[in-house]
Amino acid sequence: MARAAFIVCLLMASAWSSNAVMFKLNPNTQKCLKEDIQANQLVMGEYEVSDVPGQIIDYIARDTKGHILVQKEHITKGKFSFMSEVYDAYEICFTSKVPAHQRGVVQEVSLQTKKGVETKSYEGIGEASKLKPLEVDLKRLEDLSDSIVRDFVLMRKREEEMRDTNEKTNSRVLFFSIFSMCCLLGLATWQVLYLRRYFKAKKLIE
Repeated sequence: MARAAFIVCLLMASAWSSNAVMFKLNPNTQKCLKEDIQANQLVMGEYEVSDVPGQIIDYIARDTKGHILVQKEHITKGKFSFMSEVYDAYEICFTSKVPAHQRGVVQEVSLQTKKGVETKSYEGIGEASKLKPLEVDLKRLEDLSDSIVRDFVLMRKREEEMRDTNEKTNSRVLFFSIFSMCCLLGLATWQVLYLRRYFKAKKLIE
């Protein structure tokens, strides 16, 4: 029963694995979509924009350091792909350009992306290896489960790194608080002694 439930969960995950979005792009504006991607993963995408005479849409994909992975100008419909080198937040931006003498019109952009296991063609693998349809589905589920396990391992590693950072930050804050208290106590003691000597010099106290 538990095994069947696990397979159902994997099937649901595979059904929702590819990301498809559609949005409106105003004239002379830019809209970006960002996603965290693991290292050494193939990313594939397919886009289509509504055609408006005289208006131009460009796209560019890059990482957080500004490295351009793929870009194209004057797009209408097509595909793109790139390989992620390191774990990072990658973004793809669509930019609308309208001539100054022309009144801009809102355009629709549709984008579908796949990454990692989602980019594999299991039909081709099944034909090449002469696998039965059930065996192809099991191969897809196996790869998907491995991908999920890797994601969980990465999430656990990031959680450990964040916990270590928080612990170091807390210890530094504690040491800084103790140092600040010592400085305040030392300053208060110095002020009391200084005022005491001052008042004695003025013969205001004995």
